Order: sequence, then structure tokens, then C-alpha cells
Amino acid sequence: MDENCNIKFYEKVKGRGFSPTYVAEVGVWHPNTSNVYSYIQSGTKTMLVEPDPKSILLIKKKWGEKSNVQLHEAAICDFNGEIELCQRDSSTFVSSLPSSPALVNDNCNIQESESFMAKALKFSEIDDGTIELISIDTEGSEWFVIKNMISRPVIISIETHGGIYVNPYIKELKAWMQDNSYELWFKDKSDSVYVLKNKNTITLLDRLYLFGMNLLITLKVTRKKIKKIIVQ
Repeated sequence: MDENCNIKFYEKVKGRGFSPTYVAEVGVWHPNTSNVYSYIQSGTKTMLVEPDPKSILLIKKKWGEKSNVQLHEAAICDFNGEIELCQRDSSTFVSSLPSSPALVNDNCNIQESESFMAKALKFSEIDDGTIELISIDTEGSEWFVIKNMISRPVIISIETHGGIYVNPYIKELKAWMQDNSYELWFKDKSDSVYVLKNKNTITLLDRLYLFGMNLLITLKVTRKKIKKIIVQ
């Protein structure tokens, strides 16, 4: 891969006329699939957070010379210290989580996966309160970013679903969004994107698209669950 393979999120935000001056991505994996790729390339101030040594090498190779990029080599948790992480293909997740996409969709065996220790940080340690857009994909531990976030970004993208997986902290995430005046803007196959109320008008077309996407996700989940039962 040698170019941005995940430009839809950027184009969706840009299409509404919003140009953030500071963006963040927690859980990058491969640089070319980054939700903030285009922002980095255009010179926007960016914070990246990634604990996987393999991904860190790729990020440094791609953006190590970019003065607008600050990389934190850590896993965002509810404490400062060290944490055990498991790695399975493109998924790097906290081993103690109740669920993650790899565990639910791929039947990942933690004992057989590649594990390593990483630096653990509370997000409040690195958030200066000025982030305007954030993308969070941490395979089930997104809540630990949100609950300790100082900033109130205009746009928040969170991995909440995928296959038969549902984020283990979905209730906490939805409650936080409501309490902090965020509204669900749109969904894709894995992420829910929220917008700060009064910063982006949710149109009737947006609501119709969201209704259709919710229906499609429900149908896909039902089909996968039935298929799983039959296979068993």
C-alpha cells in the first residue's frame, strides 16, 4: 500500500465544510488506513497513539519526518503504568477486555495469540484540551479514551460494532455522548461518528441514511448469528 486507502471519513467531514486545526487518532495500525491520513498530509497538527511495535515502525517510516505529527507509543487505559496486549492480524487489544472484534468475530484464542507488554497511559496525560477531531479504534477499549478525555472535539469517530461484535462499553459511550451534547451523525461498517450539537446540522438525509445503515447492520448481524449457529 502506498497511498490513503481510507479517505471516506475525511471526505465526509470536509463535505460539511469543517476543517479542524488539531486532530488525533488513537489506534492507528497501518498508516495508509488511517482516518486522519489526509489531515497529516495536508500539514494539520496531529496526535497519533499506537502501542504495537510493528505499527510504530510503519508510522515512523511514513511520517517520522513530519513536524506536524506527534506520536505516543502507548496504549490508552484507565491508569498509568504497563498493560498486556494481544495481537491478532490487524487487531491489537487489551487481554483483560470482556470482548473485542478479534475475540468475537474471529474466535481468537488469547493463549495462542502474540502478546506483549506496552506502556499504559490515561488519555488526560496527553490531551491538552484543544483536539477538534478524534478517531478512536482500540479494539474494545475506546471507553477509556473517552472517559478521560479533556477535549470536546467537534467530531468523534469510535469503533462500536462489526460482524456480530458490539463494543463492550457501548452503554457508557452512548451515555457520555448524551451527557456531553453529542449527536450520532452517521455509521459505517464498524464506526459510529458523533458530532457536537450546534456545530454540524444533522439533515433529514443524514437521518434517513442512518436509519438505512442501522437496518443493514441489524440484517447482517442476524445473518451472521444464524450462520454461526448452523456451523456449530
